[in-house]
Amino acid sequence: MKLGAAFGKLLSGESIIREFLTIGIDDNVREKAYLRADDQLLEVTRNQWLLGLDPRVIGVWSDTPIPAAGAYTLIFRDTPAESASTAGNRALAILQLDYVDRLVENNGNLFLFRVQSSAIHHIDGIRLRLLYRKWYKKPGVDFERTKAVAAAYTYPRRVRIISFQLDGNYNYIFPMDLLADIKTSGRYLLGMRHSNQVLTRIMDSRKIVVAEAPAKYKPVIYQLGRNHSAAPPSLDELPFGTLTTRDFGFYVPEWVESYKEVTIDKMIDLGSHMLLCGQWKEDVQLKPATPRLHHIHFLHFLYLKSKGVTYPVIQ
Repeated sequence: MKLGAAFGKLLSGESIIREFLTIGIDDNVREKAYLRADDQLLEVTRNQWLLGLDPRVIGVWSDTPIPAAGAYTLIFRDTPAESASTAGNRALAILQLDYVDRLVENNGNLFLFRVQSSAIHHIDGIRLRLLYRKWYKKPGVDFERTKAVAAAYTYPRRVRIISFQLDGNYNYIFPMDLLADIKTSGRYLLGMRHSNQVLTRIMDSRKIVVAEAPAKYKPVIYQLGRNHSAAPPSLDELPFGTLTTRDFGFYVPEWVESYKEVTIDKMIDLGSHMLLCGQWKEDVQLKPATPRLHHIHFLHFLYLKSKGVTYPVIQ
């Protein structure tokens, strides 16, 4: 075993140090998320999403307006919280938030917050610093950014397949996890990097398809992650068959379980990412749902492993 791998093994018990781990789960997520607004506490477990990275932007959906507050805090826990005053006790991760904007949508409100600071407690501070200096520190990735991303990915973020077509000639199919499916309002949110060459084409077209895919297709899903260029592979070059969606006629892999055709009606610049807000009318179910691919941070995986409650890891 090489010296670096041996050091990583000593720090983490794992011979390979990663930033994220891929797991296959259904909707049974153990983690809880709470938004604290001054002395009020709201459970937002299934209604909070990471939508931008630089700066880190969190979206929170609420059926009713979130109370105005001097301070907002997003708290991730492995157990339910009892009160606003004790929610931060034994929390796995905490994000201090600054209010940015509120969008009044169908049947609810989307609140956007910018991460101001963070704290994580997955492992002890000494090991955290050593792992950061050896594996996570790189240009543009300071310690605060690493902590904030680890905090956000304490909650498993589902990977979905995005399909986009332009003039019948360009067929883009790629995975994303910075997105939100708000079923109560029929809204979809997608945080796409400005550097993604597909973005301007999507903004012009204002149509996109989002599909749910089984976790077992991880290898081919990750290969699709390269399809962000101006010259995507032709359909004949894809290692799978495709289906066309009902209204848009976009191509999706033949193994997806369901899809939604989304019409983009609003765009918000979040910094490194553009937030695309859209509406969908129908959830087209093709196959029964199976465990789906999610990302969690490696540090959260180490915490779960220490408790003997790890999610199924997808290799």
